[in-house]
This record gives sequence, C-alpha cells and structure tokens, in this order.
Amino acid sequence: MKIFDIPGGVHPAYRKELTAEEAIRVLPMPARCYIPLQQHVGAMSVPIVAVGDRVAKGQVLCVRQGTMSATQHAPTSGQIVAIESVTAPHASGLAQETIVIESDGEDEWGELPEPIDDPFAVDPQRIIDRVATSGIVGLGGAIFPSAIKLGMGKQYKLDTLLINGAECEPYLTCDDRVMREHADEIIDGARIMAHALGVGRIFIAVEQNKPQAIARLEQAARAWPSISVVGVPIRYPVGYAQHLTKIVTGRETPAEHRNAEVGVVTHNVATARAVHHAVRFGRPLISRVVTVTGGAVRRPSNLEVPIGALVSTLVAACDGFSCEPKQLVLGGPMMGQPLPSLEVPVVKGTAGVLALSAAEVVEARERPCIRCGSCVSVCPCGLSPVDMAALIRKDKLDAAAKLFVGDCIGCGSCSWVCPSHIPLVQYFNYANGVLAEQDRQRRKNDRTRTLAESHALRVEALEKAKKEARAGKAAAAEVATSEAVSP
Repeated sequence: MKIFDIPGGVHPAYRKELTAEEAIRVLPMPARCYIPLQQHVGAMSVPIVAVGDRVAKGQVLCVRQGTMSATQHAPTSGQIVAIESVTAPHASGLAQETIVIESDGEDEWGELPEPIDDPFAVDPQRIIDRVATSGIVGLGGAIFPSAIKLGMGKQYKLDTLLINGAECEPYLTCDDRVMREHADEIIDGARIMAHALGVGRIFIAVEQNKPQAIARLEQAARAWPSISVVGVPIRYPVGYAQHLTKIVTGRETPAEHRNAEVGVVTHNVATARAVHHAVRFGRPLISRVVTVTGGAVRRPSNLEVPIGALVSTLVAACDGFSCEPKQLVLGGPMMGQPLPSLEVPVVKGTAGVLALSAAEVVEARERPCIRCGSCVSVCPCGLSPVDMAALIRKDKLDAAAKLFVGDCIGCGSCSWVCPSHIPLVQYFNYANGVLAEQDRQRRKNDRTRTLAESHALRVEALEKAKKEARAGKAAAAEVATSEAVSP
C-alpha cells in the first residue's frame, strides 16, 4: 500500500521501552472517585444525582447538555458524598465542579441498556444513540463526543473510517498495549462504527515501531477484507488526524475544515474498543488505560483505571517515586499539560501521567532567535513559526493571524528543535487564545447589534401602527361628527 508523505516533523527520544512490554494491570478500586462534570469538548454535563444518593456501577450521574456534550457515569457502586469544586487535571490548577463517590467496596453493576446482539442489522442511528448515552468521547486526547463524529455520514459523503493507533507521543504506550491485548475488541468496534457511518473501508494506522500491535491487529482483521492495517512512518506528529489522513489516503484536509469533508472520519483505537463494550454489553465509558511512566517512577506501568481515580493513587500502584520528580505532566511530553499536583482525578482524556527526573528535563535560558529556520523546516503545517513569534512578541496578533497562526496544532515540534530554547508553541497558544476570545466577543457584539437593530425596527413599526390607528380613529370620528350634523 502506498504511503504518502507530510512535511516537517521531528524524532524526539521516544522512551517507550519503559512501559511497552508492561501488560495492562487493573488498578484496585480507590476509596473515592472524583467525577468532573466537564470531561469533553462542549457544554458541561448536568448532574441528576444529589449528595446522599446511593449509586450503582455504570449508573448515569450527569446527562449531556445538548448535542455537543457527554454523559458521565459512576465508575463503581457507592454513595455520593459531595458535589463540590475539586482541582481540575489542568495546568491552570483551577477547581471544577465534581461529583465525589465513596466506594462501598461491592463494585456492583446497576441496570444497563440491553446489548445490541446484531449491531449490523439495526438502524445506524441506534448505534449513534448508544454511543452518546454511554458517554464515549475521543480517547486519543481530543475528547470530542464520539456520537457526533459517527453522525457525520448524514452531513458528508464518506467512504473511509480511519482508526488512529499511531501513538506518536513519546513515553506513552497505553494504545500500544490496548492494540496488543484487545485487538479483537478494536476490530469489532471499528466495524460497528463503520456501519454507523455508512462506509465500506476501514484503515487502522499504527506507527511502525509497534510491530507486535500491527501483527495482532492483522490477525484479528484477517476475516474482514474491508479492513487494512497500515504501518506508518515513525515521526512525530504523524498521529494528528489531518496528517494521518494525508499519509494513509493521500487526501489533504484544507485548513479550518474537517476530515469528513474529504470523505474520512478518524477515531482512536481505544475509542473503538469503548464502542465495542457499549454496543455489545451496554457498558458505558467508566475506565481507560493510562501509561504511568518517567525516570522518577519506580515501576512504570500501563494501568486500567476507573475514571475519577486520583493521580496519586496511580503513582502509589506503581510503587511511588524513585527520586523527586523534576516535572509532572498529564499526557505526553510534547502536547501534555503540567500537573498542578497529584491530587487531581483521571478523566476520559487522560492517556498518560509522566514523572520526569532531572536528567529528562532540559532547562535552558531562552536566548535571542538566530534565524536558523529549523522551526520552519519541522513544522508539519507548513507555517513560519519564527515570523509568527516575532509578531506575537510585539502584540501584533492580527498580523500573526494573516500568517495562519490559527492553523498551528500545538504539537511543539518547533519548540523542541529551537536551538535558542524559545517557547514558540506557548506564543502560538497564547495568540490563538486571545484571537478566539476576540472572535467570540466580536460575534457577541454583532449579535447584540442585530438584536438592538431588530428591537428598534419593531418599536418603529409599532409606533407607526399606533399613529396609523390614531389617524384612522380620528378620521372615523370626523366622519361620524359630520354625519351627525348633516340635515
């Protein structure tokens, strides 16, 4: 099969050997689980339980608010002991509304939806609805509600489902282990998703540094000619959806457009497995595999973790730290976020927890740009980071927007390669944040102006109608008077 090339990219130290051969271990159920209401792109879910309620494993705790939202479920049985603000798993360290469940130790399942025995014989909408009510979001880190993607066959002309098993982020091996240990579930989930989308072709793309995963998937897919397992080049960030689409299909997604517009929908391998569980067994998304690794971790591992377990519990299950971590990261080292503390919960988008030792963290003082052009050559989006950063430093954000800073995917390749240690990606994240807020404010002002103009027109029309009514009454009164005095 022909593999297409993409520009740029880097080859960081992958360090996957720390956990690649570590089979998935199940984390013992913690005494308490902390379920944030917001674990997805879109509107916050709405709680339907109260403090003091007893809940069963898999029971709905919060319902989605509109289409762009996701339902949350209880990861175990127990009692709701609080609904309060808890530190979120985010670099800001801000608190977020969270449901706290105290486990009863029984881990008893509640009533689940009936399994869909033959998902290929039902209307695709039934699959989409099941995925939505199961709270499934993109487990590769995008945390986009999966049901919305599965419904794109109604909006676009699709022909391909692309399952993303690239896992190009250094250190992380959770997807690798899921592919090795649960390939049959991934294949079944992918086939179910393809049925929901109405497509006849499935590609599963895996970086070539995962030969065991490729072999297991090929074995599991042998009976299905419509499924192709594709080994893609070892280069960061080939796992980005638009780039992976170009590599596998040769189709280029225009900037600010969706893959679906070129006929392709992309889902993560772990998401496919979650769909399998939801459809075949009625089980909602209440756990995920997390890689806990780094030079400061005594026993780097891949753990199957209930959503809501504290990061500190994961670290304890890995026998703690062998040395004081120099840096804590949620996710991978390239696109992950600094952890404010270990006392934050695992959420649906948590793929990894890194505790990096001093030897793994490069600390260097930022120096002036030497205009070497390295950042330009590695940018996978064909941007000019050096020029965009120069404009952003001068607060010329509109000028940076004209250089397409909005197309930056935040992969960090430019920062990684910069010999002057300039935090380029932070500049772009800042600029895009400000520009997005300005755009929101502009749209709000336009909406307010439109409403004000509509109100003025309504008032004007009402006054005109009143004047016409008064004039009509006056004319009628004048006619009546003249008729009364006529002989």
